[in-house]
Amino acid sequence: MQATIRWNGGAQFTGQSGSGHEVVMDGPPDHGGQNGGARPMEMVLMGLGGCSAFDVMSILQKARQDVTDCKAELTAERADSVPAVFTRIHLHFVVTGRELKESHVRRAVALSAEKYCSASIMLEKGGVEITHDYEIHSADG
Repeated sequence: MQATIRWNGGAQFTGQSGSGHEVVMDGPPDHGGQNGGARPMEMVLMGLGGCSAFDVMSILQKARQDVTDCKAELTAERADSVPAVFTRIHLHFVVTGRELKESHVRRAVALSAEKYCSASIMLEKGGVEITHDYEIHSADG
């Protein structure tokens, strides 16, 4: 896996993944930025959410669950001192579908957290407390 980060001036950078996708990262105006992109630590948080949501959806699809939507809402706390690392992160999954089995959703969230989500496991090994929960919505109305 590879990535390249290019400075655009000020506090703005463009990251390019090895697969050719680009994302802009920028700082807030009080740190020389123009607020033209996500902060690097926001990218870490979004990466965790994407990694875990990918796992949850993959597991539910393999279980033949009729999922119509899946959203991961993340909240994080950071240390008050430098380095301002994440200390706690909570992932709340909102899974919508038809006749979803709660046991499958619970299992998918647990497997992502405990076995499959590399980002989550890496952050936990670094001392971040990560918690998960979920809610299920019916797409049937």
